[in-house]
Amino acid sequence: MRIGIALPTNYTRLSATADPVQTLISQVAELAAAGLDAAWFIQRFDHDALTVAALAAREVPDIAVGTAVVPIYPRHPITLAMQARTVQATSHGRLTLGLGMSIASFVEQTYGIAPHPRIRHLRDYLKALRALLDDGAVELEGDTLIARTPRSEPLHGVRPRVPVLVAAAGELTLRAGAELADGVIPILSGPRTLADYTVPTLTRYADAAGRPTPRTAVIVSGVVTADVAGARARAEENMQPYATIPAYRAALDREGVHHPADLVAIGDEQVLADQVAAYREAGATELIYTQTAIGSPDDEQRTWKLLGELAASFRSP
Repeated sequence: MRIGIALPTNYTRLSATADPVQTLISQVAELAAAGLDAAWFIQRFDHDALTVAALAAREVPDIAVGTAVVPIYPRHPITLAMQARTVQATSHGRLTLGLGMSIASFVEQTYGIAPHPRIRHLRDYLKALRALLDDGAVELEGDTLIARTPRSEPLHGVRPRVPVLVAAAGELTLRAGAELADGVIPILSGPRTLADYTVPTLTRYADAAGRPTPRTAVIVSGVVTADVAGARARAEENMQPYATIPAYRAALDREGVHHPADLVAIGDEQVLADQVAAYREAGATELIYTQTAIGSPDDEQRTWKLLGELAASFRSP
C-alpha cells in the first residue's frame, strides 16, 4: 500500500510565502526525503494542480505525483488529456490523474454552467478521456459531450498511459471508476465503509466488465500531536462544510459517524499507525493524507516522518 500527502496542507502558511509554487515544490522534496510514495495536489482557484505537479516532478525525481482532484468542469477532455500527457512525459511516467465532478450548485454558481445529468456526463467524459490517453484521438458524440480530434496525435515518450482515478462516494461513481477508469478516490469513507461497501462494489463492477482490480486511493486525515483538543477543533472547523453535502453525508452515515472530523486520527504515533493498518486491512491500495497541518509545524514533520516509515515498510520484501 502506497502513502502520499495532499498539498498544500495549510493555505494560510502557503499564502504568506513569497513564492508559493516553489514552497510546494520544496515540500515535495521533504516528502520524498521522508520516504513518502506520492505528493498529490489539490485544485482550487490559485495555482494549477497539474502545472505544479509537472514542475515538482521535474525537480524531485524520487516521488510520484498526482491530482486529488481536478474538477472536470469547465475543462473539456481534449484539453485535460493534452495537459495530463505533458505532465506524464515530464515526470517520466509518475503521474496519476485524479478527477471529480464537483457539486452541481457550485458549478452553476461559479462558472454559469448548468451541469448535465451528472453520471451520464462523467461516463461520457471518461470514455473520451480514455480514448485520448490511449490513442491520442477521440470520436465521441455522447449524451452530454462531443469530443472529436481531426487526427491521432499521441505524445511520444508518454509511458505508461496516464492512469485516471475518479473521486467517488456513491455506487454510480464507483461503477464509473471501475468500468471506465483505473480506480477511485473515495472521499469521507471510513474503514468499515471501504471493506463492506466500496471495495466489494468496485470489484463487482470491474469483474463484470472484465477489467483489472481497480486502485482505491482513499483520502484520509490524521496528525501526530499532543494537542488533541486543539487539533480536533481545527479539524471540525475545516471539515464542517462537508457535513451537510448529500453525497458526503451518505458516506458518513454509512460509516456510522456524525461529523467528518470523527474520521480524523489525532494523537500519538500509535493512533496514526492504527488508522493506516485499519485502512490497509479494509482494502485500500493507497492512502492520500490530508489535515496533517492541524497541529504545529513540528507535529506535521512528525506525521510525515511516521507515514514515510510506514510507507517504506510496505515496500520492503
